[in-house]
Amino acid sequence: MQLNIEGSGINYQHGDHVGVWPSNPDVEVDRLLCTLGFYDKKDTVINVESLDPALAKVPFPVPTTYLTVLRHYIDVMTVASRQFLGAFVKYAPSPAAEEWIKTLAADKDEYAKVITDGCLKLAEGLQLVSGSEISVPPTKENAVPWHVPFDLIVSSIPRLQPHYYSISSSPKLHPDFIHITCVVLKYESAHHDKVSTRWVYGVGSNFLLNLKHAANDGHVTLVTAANASAQNHIPRYSIEGPRSLYGGGGIYKSPIHVRRSTFRLPTNPKTPVIMIGPGTGVAPFRGFVQERVAMARRTIEKNGVDGLNDWGKIYLYFGCRNSKDFLYKEEWPGYANELHGKFIMRTAFSREPPYKPDGGKIYVQDLMLKDRTTISEAISTGEAYVYVCGDGKSMSKGVEDVFMKVLGEARSAVELKLLKERSRYLADVWS
Repeated sequence: MQLNIEGSGINYQHGDHVGVWPSNPDVEVDRLLCTLGFYDKKDTVINVESLDPALAKVPFPVPTTYLTVLRHYIDVMTVASRQFLGAFVKYAPSPAAEEWIKTLAADKDEYAKVITDGCLKLAEGLQLVSGSEISVPPTKENAVPWHVPFDLIVSSIPRLQPHYYSISSSPKLHPDFIHITCVVLKYESAHHDKVSTRWVYGVGSNFLLNLKHAANDGHVTLVTAANASAQNHIPRYSIEGPRSLYGGGGIYKSPIHVRRSTFRLPTNPKTPVIMIGPGTGVAPFRGFVQERVAMARRTIEKNGVDGLNDWGKIYLYFGCRNSKDFLYKEEWPGYANELHGKFIMRTAFSREPPYKPDGGKIYVQDLMLKDRTTISEAISTGEAYVYVCGDGKSMSKGVEDVFMKVLGEARSAVELKLLKERSRYLADVWS
């Protein structure tokens, strides 16, 4: 996606993050309104005060409405915690519901099987224990109401937070746009005899997908209150904003801000750079390469192509399952041409040939081992900077293991530690 920031006063640098403030999807807002018995008064104006302003401030502007609080300010999509459930025991609408919610709050194993594995949000958890069917569209008729004081909802559910994405552009090439490279999150929950398998949707990525389809006038099947159990749909968000201030005329706005990062290229272009970014981890490195392209254009204009002779090479290791997911495939050759041999891209598609002699899959780590001599020389002789971005669960550890081998078994741990201490080995990873 591209976010137009022209005239907004927002600026950014390569490697920064953009924070997007999503709203909650309509179907889950309706579900909680129905479950709490607030649906008929969702637009009622209310005030919220802190009993001790010195300790806690009201986490949103007031006066407000029930609907506004649940849509924009508290995270109704978070999985219901045992503490949540325990706080609502005394408001159970029936003895059976009270008994079951007590069990879930007290029994870690039962909670894990039903709530955690089922990815049940607060409203779904309350519906389940009270006997309401969570797989049908939520309405005030099919949701047994829990008469929970609204102040408990406000104090128990965490604030809806911004979702951060590595910016995938450089302001030197795109001063008026912030580019985002994002996987739309959608997965199936685990099956349980009390909870059927359901589709679970990421909040931020599906919010962005709604914006993209709306701005491009695309046709997409949305999850609404009328088809909440549909599998091939995406959740609908009220992207028009309050009083339709965020939408209209094909232009859609979203609250965003930029978070500064230390993920920066070395200022001297003579310094080699090694970048490892599988999947959407390639996002900041697209910005890095664009940054070098902009610098190369100025250098060539002033000194000709020979002005790039003493530049260090920049290496990008990119991997994904197959070539159809080769992000920005059509752009990289153009960048390589403009950098006149100073940009080297290595790709690994783990579910496509070639495979290893034993039939094993090839990952970016395998490409790095193959290039171990080049990488070692760039680090030891050229004082290269190393950047890793992407999955922090296994990929980043695998890349570190490769560098341990590349740097040599005897002093690898010490050298890797020194690289990190000198900010020559930087990681921007997530789990």
